[in-house]
This record gives sequence, C-alpha cells and structure tokens, in this order.
Amino acid sequence: MQTRVLILPGYGDSDAQHWQSRWQQLHPDFIRVQQSDWLNPECATWVQGLEDAVRAADSNVVLVAHSLSCLVIAHWAQRTQLGARVRGALLVAVPDSCSAVFPDTIKGFAHTPSQPLSFPSIVVASSDDPYASLHYTQDRAAEWGSRLVVIGDHGHINGDSGLGGWEQGQALIASWRK
Repeated sequence: MQTRVLILPGYGDSDAQHWQSRWQQLHPDFIRVQQSDWLNPECATWVQGLEDAVRAADSNVVLVAHSLSCLVIAHWAQRTQLGARVRGALLVAVPDSCSAVFPDTIKGFAHTPSQPLSFPSIVVASSDDPYASLHYTQDRAAEWGSRLVVIGDHGHINGDSGLGGWEQGQALIASWRK
C-alpha cells in the first residue's frame, strides 16, 4: 500500500511561494486538502475535511500541516478512528489560538487539545513566529508527544520566510514516506 502525503495549508491557503506549494510542484502525487472556506475557517468543518481526505486516500498517510491546520490535526486526532493510518505528522508553525493576533474570523479553535497524538509527529517552530511564542510551541509539542525542531528566525515559516522548497522539512518526512 502506497503512503500518500496530504498537504494541509493554514488560514488563507498556501500561495505559490509557500514551501507547501513548492513541495506539490516537486511531487505531483502530494494531495492538497481542500477546505470549503480558507478565510472563514470553522473547526468542525475543517476537521471533517481532514477526515474525508484521509478516508479518500485509501492508504497510509503522512500529514504535512502549516499553522491553523496543526490545530485541525490536534482536534481530528481526538475524534477519528483513522489515526492508525497516519505514518507521521509534520506540524509547522503551530499558532496560539488565544493570541491577540489570531484572526477573529476563525471559529471553534479557542480550546487546543492537549492529549498526546496517537501517531508520530514533529512540531517545527521558528524562534520569532508572530503567531506563537517559542514557549507556547514547546508546550504543545510536549503535550502532543511530538519531537520539537526549532529552525531559528524564520517568522511564520511561510512564503515570506525565504525557505524556497525547504529541503530540511522534506528530510523530516522522508522516513515516513517509505
């Protein structure tokens, strides 16, 4: 059974300069999870979108999440029966949903699950992310049972971070894709 890589963009989707979009250009078999409303996300709807995508993959999956989708995975992991199909999850730039800069158009994410994930995971953090302190991210990684990787000062680890195809990130998921 082939392992599928599911790309889960955050709020607003990932633009052409974002490393997630570049990964999809390099790997046409990577599947972007489409959400119904990129600018007015609702937790239950996005969680259902992930559930539907994992079910449709009909194989084991690697989840590659940016920002808000990291929280989607944490919520999904507490509700799904499909967690055993996840070979690993890369959770990049986990946002603090209680932060003053968290967009008010995002609904249902006020509580972030703190239970350990039932699958291997890596949380990747920037030391100067405007959407979460490094301390906050360290706490989420510890609660979720995730390995923490801090990549230095790269803002929100998005298209503006200058990472290009972000080879370091691709290396982090390589063993899960085998």
